[in-house]
Amino acid sequence: MSAATAPPPLAPRGRRRGWLPRRGCGVRRTALAAHGEPMIWLTGGSLAVALLMIVGLLGLIAVQGFSTFWPAPVVVLRTADGRVLAGEIAREERAAEPGETSGPAVGRRLLRIGNFELTGEHFAWIGDDEVVEESEPEWMLVVERLTWGRFYGEPAAFRIGGETVAEGPDETWERFRRHHGEVRERWEERRELETHAIGDVNHALEDGRLELRAIELEAGPGSPAHAGAVAEFEAESVRLTERYEALRERIRALDAENARFEMVLSTADGRQQTLALADVVRAYPANQLDTAGKLGVYLWRWSEFLLDDPREANSEGGVFPAIFGTVMMTLVMALLVVPFGVLAALYLREYARQGPVTSAVRIAVNNLAGVPSIVFGVFGLGFFCYIMGGRIDALLFPAKLPTPTFGTGGILWASLTLALLTLPVVIVATEEALASVPGSMREGSYACGASRWQTIRRIVLPRAMPGIMTGMVLAIARGAGEVAPLMLVGAAKLAPELPLDDRFPFLHLERSFMHLGFHIYDLGFQSQNSEAAKPMVFTTTLLLIGLILMLNVAAVGIRARLRARYVTGKF
Repeated sequence: MSAATAPPPLAPRGRRRGWLPRRGCGVRRTALAAHGEPMIWLTGGSLAVALLMIVGLLGLIAVQGFSTFWPAPVVVLRTADGRVLAGEIAREERAAEPGETSGPAVGRRLLRIGNFELTGEHFAWIGDDEVVEESEPEWMLVVERLTWGRFYGEPAAFRIGGETVAEGPDETWERFRRHHGEVRERWEERRELETHAIGDVNHALEDGRLELRAIELEAGPGSPAHAGAVAEFEAESVRLTERYEALRERIRALDAENARFEMVLSTADGRQQTLALADVVRAYPANQLDTAGKLGVYLWRWSEFLLDDPREANSEGGVFPAIFGTVMMTLVMALLVVPFGVLAALYLREYARQGPVTSAVRIAVNNLAGVPSIVFGVFGLGFFCYIMGGRIDALLFPAKLPTPTFGTGGILWASLTLALLTLPVVIVATEEALASVPGSMREGSYACGASRWQTIRRIVLPRAMPGIMTGMVLAIARGAGEVAPLMLVGAAKLAPELPLDDRFPFLHLERSFMHLGFHIYDLGFQSQNSEAAKPMVFTTTLLLIGLILMLNVAAVGIRARLRARYVTGKF
C-alpha cells in the first residue's frame, strides 16, 4: 500500500471521545465549567437561601403567633429599693449597664404589671441585679377586663349588693366561679340589646326621617303630601321612642343587677382594689394551672380572638370584623377583576390585530403592574369616592346629603381599587393561558364550521381555564395583603357594623370595613400600648397568612379540577 492511500494514523486511545488531559488545573476548571457544575451549585444555593429566608420568616411568625395566648405564670418581684411588682414576664434580654460601653452584660426582664389605674403603666423593665426576692404566689390571679387592661392580685373578698359574703382566697374564688357566668350572660344580653335592638330602632327612625326629607324635596315643604308624611312620621316616632325607652329600661335593670356583684383583690404591694364582675372577661389562678388548665385558657383566648369584636383600642379581644371584611373584600375584588381581565386578554389575544397599538397596550399593562399601590389608592379616592360616589349620592340619595353614602370610602370602592391594582396580573396570566392552547385546535374547530366565538367558548376558554385560575390566585394573594390603598378608600380602625346583615338590602357595599392588613398596621404603629399590641401583631399576621393560604388553596383546588377535566380530556 502506497503512502498516498495509507489510512491516517489512529490517535492515542486516551484522546478519543472527548478525552480530556489530566495535566493542568486550568484544564480541569474549564471542563467543570463546560459541564455546568458551578451553575448547578449557584442556582441550587440561591434556591436554598430563598427557602431558608421564607421558612425563617414564617417560622418566626408562627412561633410568636401561636405562643401569644399561652398563659404564663405570675411572678412577684421584690426589689432592693422596696418596690413589689407582680405580673407576667413578657420577654428577657441582656444589656450593658447604663453609661458603660464595655463590661459584662446584665440581664433584665420586661414585666407586664397591669393594674394601670394604680400603677399608671402596663409594663416595667426590671434588672436581675435589682431583684432581691422572687416568688410565684399560689393565689395570684390574672384578670382580663373590658377596660384598663389586665389586673394582678389575690382574691380577698366577694360582695353582693355591698355586703361581704366571702373572705379569703378559697371562698372568694369559689363565689367568683359561681356568679361570673350569670353576670356575663346578662352582659351579653345587654350588648345584644344595645347593638341590635336599639340599632334597629335608630335605623327605623333614620329611614323615616329620610323618607320625610325625600317627600319634602319632591313635593315641597308645606304641601299636603309633606303634611301627611309629617303626621305619619311623628306617630311612628312616638312608637319607636316608646320602644327605645323600654329597651333602655331593660338595659338599666341589667346594669343594676350586675353592679351588685363585686370582687376585692389584694395587690402584691398590699393595696386593695374592687372590681365589678361585669367588667371581667376572664380570670384564672395562673400559678395553679396544670397543662390541661393552660390549654383550656389558650383555646378560650383563641376562640375569643376569632369570633369576638376588638376592645382596648384593638389590642385585646377578637378580630372577627376584620376577618369578615378581608374575606368579603377579596371575594368582591375577585368577582370584579376576573371578568374584566379575561375579556381584555381575550380581545388582545384573539381579536385585536397584532401591531404597534396592541404592543403599546401590552406595554402599558405591564407598566401598570409596577405603579405603587398608594397611587391606586389616591386614584380610587378621587375617582371612585368623590366623582362616582358623589354623583350616585346626588342621583339616588339626595335626602341624605350633605352626609355622603357612596361619596366616601366603602367596601365597594376598596374592591374596585384593588381590582385595578391586580388587573395586570389577570390579563398577563390569561394571555399566557390563551397562547398555550394549540392553534391546531382552533383550526380544527374552524374546519368544522364553528365561528370564532364558538371556538373561543367551547375550545379555547375551557383549556385556558387553569391558567386563568392561576391569574386569579395571584390576584387574590396580592389583593388580600394590600394595605396602603385601603387606608384611603374604606378600611377603618373600628367598624362595628358589618357590610352584611339582616337589614334591607342586606349587602351594604357603601359601609366602611375592617381589614386584617390595616389592623396589623394600626396595632404596630398606632397603638398607645405598643408592648401589649406587639404579640397581637404576630398573631394577626399569622391569621392573615393563613386566610390568604386558605383562599389560594381553594382556588388551586378549582384549578386542578379544571385542568384534570379539560387539559387531560376527561369530559
